[in-house]
Amino acid sequence: MPLPMPDPPSPIPEVGDERSLLTAFLDHQRTVMLRKVADLDEHQLRRPGTPSGLTLLGMLKHLAYVERFWFRSVFAGEDAVFPWTDGDPDADWRPEPDDTVESIAALYRDEIERARAIVAAASLDDRCTDPRGRTFDLRWILIHMIEETARHLGHADVIREAIDGATGD
Repeated sequence: MPLPMPDPPSPIPEVGDERSLLTAFLDHQRTVMLRKVADLDEHQLRRPGTPSGLTLLGMLKHLAYVERFWFRSVFAGEDAVFPWTDGDPDADWRPEPDDTVESIAALYRDEIERARAIVAAASLDDRCTDPRGRTFDLRWILIHMIEETARHLGHADVIREAIDGATGD
């Protein structure tokens, strides 16, 4: 069953403080990503759109785990679970046979909500250290997540257009 089309993203304010602009840009990208996977059946979402096998459903799964990694694991220090291993570092890109469109979309939405709560409770200047020992502030993580989501959204634009001709957000 296809996911329903979410409402269009809220307009991004043209003026605002740093936090509100960063979160508005990220939320805009998140909403557009959910719109890219809406109104398509499971076969269409699992169909490879590139020679490397990139799928819309796999991309959504990957973005859910990227949200989990940066906000929950790295920034908040939670003991979060991830599908990848040293032997299978790209497992987050691959929808498994028991994954459904609904389960992956729910995972993504849940990670977004958890990330929003973490961001709301912190200062942009709060810092964290990743597993490789690098230090980041929340501001950097928000900017990185805008970049990460928008980059994959570009892939999703092309794949979605190839599936059914849909363009735009």
